Amino acid sequence: MNQIQMIAMRIADLREILGMSQEEVARKSQVPLEDYEAYERGEKDFSFSNLFNIAETLGVDISDLLTGESPKLRGYILTRNGKGLAFDRRKQYHYQHLAYNFSRKLAEPFIVTVEKDQPGVVKQAHSHEGQEFDYVLEGYLRIILGGNELLLAPGDSVYYDSSLPHVMYAPEGDCRFIAVVIKTSVNE
Repeated sequence: MNQIQMIAMRIADLREILGMSQEEVARKSQVPLEDYEAYERGEKDFSFSNLFNIAETLGVDISDLLTGESPKLRGYILTRNGKGLAFDRRKQYHYQHLAYNFSRKLAEPFIVTVEKDQPGVVKQAHSHEGQEFDYVLEGYLRIILGGNELLLAPGDSVYYDSSLPHVMYAPEGDCRFIAVVIKTSVNE
């Protein structure tokens, strides 16, 4: 079973344990029902935003869905260079979760790499609950945020309400940035 199918199985199992319908989870997660059903069947890859929203709706940490294990650490977590939990939700985006095993996180920190834009590739904007802080480490990040276009260079940052539809591009080569998603609530 591949990673997408494993995540799909975890989502379906949690939804059933909670006694929720597919329609209810899709609606509360702001995911079109057709997409949600395809996610549960393991037929469609998840965007980060949709996976984040589904985890929030099901009352679990996103790490529970990605790894099948609940975060356990409470005092601190040390993540060495290049050793975060790697996952790729869409072809052009590569994530490394920097605190995946920390319990009751108030924020989700990531190193994100956006691949250089490819001609003719259109990315879909996504949104999720909470707020987000992005800080560019390498390359240039073009972000369309609520209809506004911003260009960030190394050392630039943006903080925003992540319910605004947003999509990231790397116009001049791969771009690496720190993304911190701040939750609106903490899952116990």
